[in-house]
Amino acid sequence: MSENGTEKEPAALREEGNCLFKDGDFQGALSCYTKALKLSDTQSECAVLHRNRAACYLKLEDYSKAESDASKALDSDPGDVKARFRRSQALQKLGRLDQAFKDIQRCAQLEPKNMTFQESLRQLGAQIQDKVQQLSSTDARVQQMFSLLLDSSAQESDRHKAAQNLVVLSREDAGAEQIFRNDGVRLLQRLMDSGKEEMILPALRTLVGLCSGHQSRSMAIVNELGMERLCAVMGSGGEQVSLAACHLLQVMFEALMEGMKKDVRGKEEAMLLEPSRELRSMLCHLLDVLMAPAVSGSGRDSAINLLVKHVPRKSQRDPDNSLTLWVIDQGLKTVLEVGGTVPEAMQGPPLTDSTHMSCSVLLSKLYDDLKSDGERENFSSLCEEYVRSHFKSSGLVEKLRAIQTVSVLLQGPSEVGNQALGLSGIMESIILLCGSDTEIHQQVAVEALIHAAGKAKRASFITANGVALLKDIYKKSKSDKIRVRALVGLCKLGSAGGTDFSMKQFAEGSTLKLAKQCRKWLCNEALPPSSRRWAIEGLAYLTFDADVKEELAEDGQALQAMFQLAKSEDKTVLFAVGSTLVNCTNSYDSEKPDPQMVELAKYAKQHVPEEHPKDAKPFVEKRLSKLLEAGVVSALVCMVKQESPALTDACKECIARVFLAVVEKPEDRGTVVAQGGGKALIPLAIEGTDAGKTKAAQTLAKITITSNPEIAFPGERIYEVVRPLVSLLGLDCTALQNFEALMALTNLAGISERLRQKIMKEGAVSKIEGYMFEDHKMIRVAATECMCNLVLSPDVQERFVAEDNDRLKLLVLYSGEDDERLRKAAAGTLAMLTSVQPSLCARVPRTTSHWLEILQALLLSESRELQHRAAVIAMNLMQAERGLAEKLIESEVLEILSVMTKGGAAEHNPACRAAKQCLDIALEYGLIKPNPAE
Repeated sequence: MSENGTEKEPAALREEGNCLFKDGDFQGALSCYTKALKLSDTQSECAVLHRNRAACYLKLEDYSKAESDASKALDSDPGDVKARFRRSQALQKLGRLDQAFKDIQRCAQLEPKNMTFQESLRQLGAQIQDKVQQLSSTDARVQQMFSLLLDSSAQESDRHKAAQNLVVLSREDAGAEQIFRNDGVRLLQRLMDSGKEEMILPALRTLVGLCSGHQSRSMAIVNELGMERLCAVMGSGGEQVSLAACHLLQVMFEALMEGMKKDVRGKEEAMLLEPSRELRSMLCHLLDVLMAPAVSGSGRDSAINLLVKHVPRKSQRDPDNSLTLWVIDQGLKTVLEVGGTVPEAMQGPPLTDSTHMSCSVLLSKLYDDLKSDGERENFSSLCEEYVRSHFKSSGLVEKLRAIQTVSVLLQGPSEVGNQALGLSGIMESIILLCGSDTEIHQQVAVEALIHAAGKAKRASFITANGVALLKDIYKKSKSDKIRVRALVGLCKLGSAGGTDFSMKQFAEGSTLKLAKQCRKWLCNEALPPSSRRWAIEGLAYLTFDADVKEELAEDGQALQAMFQLAKSEDKTVLFAVGSTLVNCTNSYDSEKPDPQMVELAKYAKQHVPEEHPKDAKPFVEKRLSKLLEAGVVSALVCMVKQESPALTDACKECIARVFLAVVEKPEDRGTVVAQGGGKALIPLAIEGTDAGKTKAAQTLAKITITSNPEIAFPGERIYEVVRPLVSLLGLDCTALQNFEALMALTNLAGISERLRQKIMKEGAVSKIEGYMFEDHKMIRVAATECMCNLVLSPDVQERFVAEDNDRLKLLVLYSGEDDERLRKAAAGTLAMLTSVQPSLCARVPRTTSHWLEILQALLLSESRELQHRAAVIAMNLMQAERGLAEKLIESEVLEILSVMTKGGAAEHNPACRAAKQCLDIALEYGLIKPNPAE
């Protein structure tokens, strides 16, 4: 809406979009053109808007949408040469070179004198020739591999090598296409059916290459191989094969889901089946896998993992949660069936130690994806009905299933778990079974009691009745598996005060005794990993106490045992390890209360939280040092690599918090990089909670500031760092995060033009310009230093060249400020701009009447660096226009430059060398006479 309350006209929106496009705000321009399209009612106007929007999509590297919009513009006006050129550019980027060539050929016919079209035509022709040669060469290599694999008389080692070579070929577009066209899927199917792991693995990995980012091939392969075969491979006993099959299915899901979002046009559209129908068919097979007795535990976990990743919406802004509703309708009961299975007590499919946690995560994701109260009530009633139906059965096994299901719900959608816990008789049965003589019954009940302990509705009941019960179990049970769980229950109830030193639940020394027993069990390798995991759960609660943190940090054996478990196959330990480390490093959020409010609270006899003396900074730093020595970084890196639903967003946030604490000291950042921390942080900064992503991004910023980014983030990884850094430039981030992001982007912008383009594409330039006006001195300086490196890019230079803006004026004024770092950054930017864009030189005197005084002050500065920048600016101004040279020579600048030339040997003094060049220019113009003494 405009200021007068009416909607803007399409023409005004288009003009606004044009201005934003010129300023490099491509996302803003796109928004304007899209709004204008909704309001426009003439075909010709829509064609122009589609053409303009195609230009935005090209800049944003969304080439499919660029091609689509350019095509719409051409549908209205086939003679629109700009639209045709933009479609050609988009098609070229999409790899459809033949179609791109036809478009650019037509452009060149319409405007034969346009050199841009002629050059593009030449380049595309060369690209097509290269592709033909590459295809010919690739085809020969593919045929050679096929021949070896089909030759039963060939040596096994040669066939194995040929299978591995196919994997490499499939990662290239040309190779993937040749394998697919030459009936390679059927050959790969034979390798999968061979029963030999050394052949099955490369076959699956080759299929990953064929399906990656390619919807039509993915659908064809799913239909040819069949989901039954793929799920059977995933459910086979071998973990490596299961993971490889899971990865293939994940790639297929991603290709299909991405394809559903795209506007597919032309022949390809006619060839494709309905992707959403295919997707639901694949999901249906995954749900069938969950209860299939022949499927291995790891295969079942992989199926749950796929459901977690691909059923819920990626963003709450997406209005369509139909897949979630469909899975709830078709498979909620199946998920509850798996979650309620206790293998030691009843018949059921094989499970791993992670399966129950994976079910909890899936249930939580499904519940969180629901949009209305009605949908949530339906989910809750289905869960309650399932629990009630089993609990009402006369058999103990069915009651046990009901309690285990409640336990899984409490760890997942806790609201639903709370409601199920409140069903008549459930809580009483849990308390009763805690005293059972059968170990597995007691174990299930104690675990349910622990999960229920933190839930608000039952917390007071459990505190009143559960502590004595758990103490009794802990003292009397002969099974360490039961005792460790009872201990965790006591730890959980005893940590209710959190980090508040004054809120102790147990008597003095009791907490340390519990922690000591947890560490003892943690180090006891004779115990099964699942029981040792519970010991870490106990420490996760007890480490709210600083005395416990100190003792754990000093216990190198316990730290090593904890890190080994973090790297193990038991994924359920991840959150407990993350929480314990967050507590030990004090990387949780805590605000120090206002002293005045504290005094008022004391006066009013209200409770005032107290910090433990050992939570002071020197103690935390010492603990961090001990953790680094024990190998915390390699443990964190392994935790991030875990492909499991147990690696929840909350778990990722814990890991990100610990990483941020570990890199606080600059001297420790090299260790983090050397042990793989740089690579591990990137996914943490892209996916997870808002707090977790921000913490990971800030850690990346700290590393980028003090380390060589090309070493810390080698290859293509360096480009992935840009987006997280730009995310720290938001108003919702702290001043320190803004500052560190600007410093990090400054380092990246100085490396290459491709990185500068990536920074621009992420919309950072406008934000950086905004921070150049920031009140905070250090942020203002950091933004100006970042701009100094960004102006190496011609696209950023164009922003300064554009008329009617004060960008140049700001640099001139900042060059006259008192802060030396700000002056250096501004003068450096000015020196660069006046060198590469001579047209700006004539505008410098128009920026402010004090421009000459500012230049003279820079030349007279005690800083050699400022002198050099000023001399280069003077040289650029003089080279650009004789009139500017005259103004400078007529002023005191001549005398200053003359003195500077006598400041030492020019080869060792850049300022002296630049001053001499200024005098040489004046001499050429005849503004001064040569010195007779020379």
